[in-house]
Amino acid sequence: MPSNLNQTPSGERVHISIFGRRNSGKSSLINALTNQSLAIVSDVAGTTTDPVSKAMEILPIGPVVITDTAGIDDVGDLGKKRVEKTLRVLENTDLAVLIIESGAEPGEWEEDLVAKIKERDIPLVICATKTDLNSDFSSAKKWATGHSALFVPVSAATRDGIEQLKSALVQISPVAISEPTIIGDLITGGDIVVLVVPIDKAAPKGRLILPQVMTIRDALDHDAIAVTVKERELYECLRSLGRKPKLVITDSQAFLKVNADTPPDIWMTSFSILMARYKGDLARFVEGARAIDDLKIGSRVLISEGCTHHQQADDIGKVQIPRWLRQMVGGELDFGFASGKDFPPDVASYDLIVHCGGCMLNPREMRYRQRVASEAGIPMTNYGVLLAKVHGILDRALEPFPLAKLALEEPEAQQNFKMQRTI
Repeated sequence: MPSNLNQTPSGERVHISIFGRRNSGKSSLINALTNQSLAIVSDVAGTTTDPVSKAMEILPIGPVVITDTAGIDDVGDLGKKRVEKTLRVLENTDLAVLIIESGAEPGEWEEDLVAKIKERDIPLVICATKTDLNSDFSSAKKWATGHSALFVPVSAATRDGIEQLKSALVQISPVAISEPTIIGDLITGGDIVVLVVPIDKAAPKGRLILPQVMTIRDALDHDAIAVTVKERELYECLRSLGRKPKLVITDSQAFLKVNADTPPDIWMTSFSILMARYKGDLARFVEGARAIDDLKIGSRVLISEGCTHHQQADDIGKVQIPRWLRQMVGGELDFGFASGKDFPPDVASYDLIVHCGGCMLNPREMRYRQRVASEAGIPMTNYGVLLAKVHGILDRALEPFPLAKLALEEPEAQQNFKMQRTI
């Protein structure tokens, strides 16, 4: 949750990660980029032991999260674990900067890292650092050219090349390629959008929870009329509006009442379902929800959240969802829990993964988590999708998203539908 409504949440920032060997100048480069002493600088190799992230503004890029990582050449058992954490950073990296000390020859570590970056289609800039100490960066430049990567020589000490590096990051930034939207493709200017916002105990006094704030802003950005009410006032609000709203969006926990009060000819969905589409692959979450019907007493279910919010007595992830799933199977289930960056890479022991909306994650991280589940053959769904299903209204909640709704069908029905569309 951001500290105020004007602060860009980390999930909406461009994530820039700095990679390189130990003592190659990663921390010094971060300090030069930010004009602040954010990263500890030392001549001792291996000073940075774990990835360290900082949310900030870097002009002209804008809001970013910049991450300093441990050296990719770290050694020993502890060093191996540090390298694993460094490579894990790739899964939420939007822009990668690989640095090579000027005068050094790129080797196996750099080749392996670039291969992993390319596998993930992450835009890359390669930098020669410490050019004030050694001006011969020809090897690094030739190697970067061979990998079709932008190349910038820099000196953190003299700041030579720092502005050029910023320009290179702007040039390859994914923000310039596509600007995702939460509801902008569902509405047109002048449409009325009604947002049903129960006062959530998890939100600090005087604030709304992040998905609600983000959706209101997206509605305003697309020239819609955003009307916000609590669930008890929805019925009277809909009666008093001069015309029919295009969309009603509710907190998933108020699904049943909002479904009952919203006429069937008005689209209705939830903030969590919108987040599932905005951050990840909604159709895959919907397909994962089909596995809820296959749960049996003793099945293992992982509840995963992208943040570490303060849990309430009736917390949705720790209390409500487990309670609903137990009621559905008629007995006890074996639950595991993960939060924040703690998403277990080995999820094969679970029968189902249920993830939160992921408002604090960037899309790359959410899609990584979906990919990990898919590769392990484990179905994965989302809080909003699950709640709509257990309340028997998933069909209606997916009406604005016909392609995702198709995932509710059996594979044979999906194939027939696709064939009909191609005829």
